[in-house]
Amino acid sequence: MNAMQHARISAKRWGGEAEDYYEVHHFIDSTKSLCSDARHRILHTLWGVNSIVVPIYGHSLLNSAGKSVDLKDLCERDHLLVDYQQRFIPTLADFVRAIDPARLPVGFEQKIEKIHQYYSDQPQLSQILLSPLALTGKLHSLLLTHNSWFIYEILPRMGYPISSLVDLGCAPEDFFNAMQFELWMDNGMAVPASAQALNQIKHNYQYT
Repeated sequence: MNAMQHARISAKRWGGEAEDYYEVHHFIDSTKSLCSDARHRILHTLWGVNSIVVPIYGHSLLNSAGKSVDLKDLCERDHLLVDYQQRFIPTLADFVRAIDPARLPVGFEQKIEKIHQYYSDQPQLSQILLSPLALTGKLHSLLLTHNSWFIYEILPRMGYPISSLVDLGCAPEDFFNAMQFELWMDNGMAVPASAQALNQIKHNYQYT
């Protein structure tokens, strides 16, 4: 489903015009430029919504009908759940769990540490960069934020100006090349680990 289709869903639910919502939905899917298959959906998580989308676009959106729409609800109901057939919203840990440590770039730990040193004296920014590690406990999850795309594309959108241009030595492909494709990523064809317990509860309820 493309961004305009999601935007039409939002317009039907919240009012206004599809164009009111297009930019947000387009941004959520902008990671397609980093990875051409469903592995790209790293922003299709509550980490993506709460840590990136909302800080960029704000907590609410005023549509052309004059109605204030909660952005988190919009993202969840009109984009994330839609793309996963209303079955679940994956966690960031689900994506990180799909990474094969054997396929990680050589010396990635040192590269991450070097990048983080540029921002370690800015507590709020450092917290954003370290948030994948805080949520997953996996050091290699930091490849998601310590790369050229996040530093030069996402952080400026969040209000952190680019102070200098340096060769970071890490690209988003380092994250995606190490990630295995899993069926749950493909429009909810399967259930990720984070949702398996809930899925079992639903299954048991249906047959009791």
